[in-house]
Amino acid sequence: MSLQALSPRTPGHGSQGSASPAAAGQPRLAFERVSLSFAGHAAVSDVSLAVQPGEIACLLGPSGCGKTTLLRIAAGIEVQDRGRVLIDGAEVAGPARTLPPEARGVGLVFQDYALFPHLTILDNVRFGLKGRPAGEAIAAAREALERVRLAHHAGHYPHNLSGGEQQRVALARALVPGPRVLLMDEPFSGLDRRLRDKVRDETLAVLRENGATAVVVTHDPEEAMRIGDRIALMRRGRLVQVGDPETLYRHPADIEAARFFSELNEAEGRIEGGQVHAALGSFPVPAGLEGAGRVTVAVRPHDIALGPAGAGVAGRVASRRYLGEVDRVEVAIAGLAQPLEVRTTAIGAFAPGQTVGVTVPAARVHIFAQPAAA
Repeated sequence: MSLQALSPRTPGHGSQGSASPAAAGQPRLAFERVSLSFAGHAAVSDVSLAVQPGEIACLLGPSGCGKTTLLRIAAGIEVQDRGRVLIDGAEVAGPARTLPPEARGVGLVFQDYALFPHLTILDNVRFGLKGRPAGEAIAAAREALERVRLAHHAGHYPHNLSGGEQQRVALARALVPGPRVLLMDEPFSGLDRRLRDKVRDETLAVLRENGATAVVVTHDPEEAMRIGDRIALMRRGRLVQVGDPETLYRHPADIEAARFFSELNEAEGRIEGGQVHAALGSFPVPAGLEGAGRVTVAVRPHDIALGPAGAGVAGRVASRRYLGEVDRVEVAIAGLAQPLEVRTTAIGAFAPGQTVGVTVPAARVHIFAQPAAA
């Protein structure tokens, strides 16, 4: 089946004033030092970020961190106080001009899907094609529905569809005009976990096959790692770290970033003789921390290895809980007020009261300087 109806529109097609076609190497969407405050509170502060053509970027962070506000600025729903927004190198919001949402060449998928209850599924999808001849718009809408495997629902209404099906209709409606950038605000949060994984994978497949440039807002780090080529981690209106999923997970910018991606076991550490010494063991000093007075040593539960007594740091199993694919084992070791949490695939190998050896690979340890005492 042809994907012409869902492919990026020809440069110059669409609303007058749309962004110009991208030059080679030009970001598809760029924020340049964008800031916006509400009632004196900085919702977005000095954010610069470039999204490349065909890239799926995730804005990740807790509620209230500014990620949805940044998306709304890109869409033209909010207007920034300072900075510029560019699409294909052309300013769409800034000192020179501010284009309305319909002239920016962006598609929107909202958290609640925003389908029209009084329109059929086919009419919902072709709603954004009002400027095209009726026959062409209907054909394009049907093709979009076929692509998301909902053509058999064309004559139905939104209330006849499940939450996952409604999400796919919203995706088809957003893609059918051929937007330069697709903006998605928590698009999977209203679905239960099992359905969410399925719909998310299907959505990702559609975006990849169409070469779509997309910015997806989410508060779920696992979701961001599953779908994003790059992740922009935000906190209190600022960008904390930008990179591919493995970089953010393996090399978090600070301990708050590490905590955001998973649970951590944390221990106080001191630097002596070129080593970091802690209850978890001794490790090389990371570059740049040689002069740090106090450090925090952190390790994720699944990065800790348990073995027979005498191998590694001595510990005693405090509890064991079967979780299906792994056992959750709590291990008490000297020098730690709280037991270590360990996730191990060695199901049933460790029992409460058992003495064990705890090994933490140096490559899996995260070490951060502690703030100086006031």
